[in-house]
Amino acid sequence: MSSASRAVSSVIANVLLVAIVVILATTVSVFALGFVDDVSQPAPVVGQSAGTLEPNPPGTGSDSGLVSIRHEAGDTIRTVDMKVIVDATDACGKRGRLVNLPVDGYGGKAIGAVNIEGDDIFDERPPYFGGPEYSALHRATYSAGDEIRFRIPNTDCQIRDGDRVTVRVVHTPTNSVIIKRTLTAR
Repeated sequence: MSSASRAVSSVIANVLLVAIVVILATTVSVFALGFVDDVSQPAPVVGQSAGTLEPNPPGTGSDSGLVSIRHEAGDTIRTVDMKVIVDATDACGKRGRLVNLPVDGYGGKAIGAVNIEGDDIFDERPPYFGGPEYSALHRATYSAGDEIRFRIPNTDCQIRDGDRVTVRVVHTPTNSVIIKRTLTAR
C-alpha cells in the first residue's frame, strides 16, 4: 500500500512541476514578445537633409544667426513627435533644445519658454516682430520640402564666420536621431 501511495505522489509532483514550467514559460514569452514589439517600431527615415547657418557679426542685431534645416527626401514626421537639439558650444558654449512642438507661443506662434530646455539661445519673437519666418516648427508635420527655421540672436549666442553649430532632430517615440547636421557659419 505504501508503494502505491508513493507512485501517486510522484505523479502529482511531476504534474505540478510541468504546470510551473508552463506558467513560467508563458510569463517569459509574454514579456519577451511585448518587448520585441516595442523595439521593432522603426524610426522615420529622412533620406536627405541640408542646412545653413548665417553668422551674426557684431552690429547686425538679432536678425542674423538664422539656422535652417531642410528635409529634402524621406518620411513625413509628425512635429509633435520631434525635438530639436542645438549644440552651439563651438560658438558660445551653450546647448538648447526645442521641445513641446509644434510651437504655439504667446506672441502669435513664436517660440516660447514652454518650448525651450537647456540654455535659452533661441529668438522668441514672432515673425511680424523680426523673428524667423514660420516653418515646420509651427506646423503639424515635417515633410520633404519643408524647413525648420529658428534664429540664434547676438544677445544669446554670438556666432561668427567659421563657428559651428550642430543640430539634431530627434524622433521622440523611438528616441532616434533622424537628422544630424553640423553647420558652419558663412
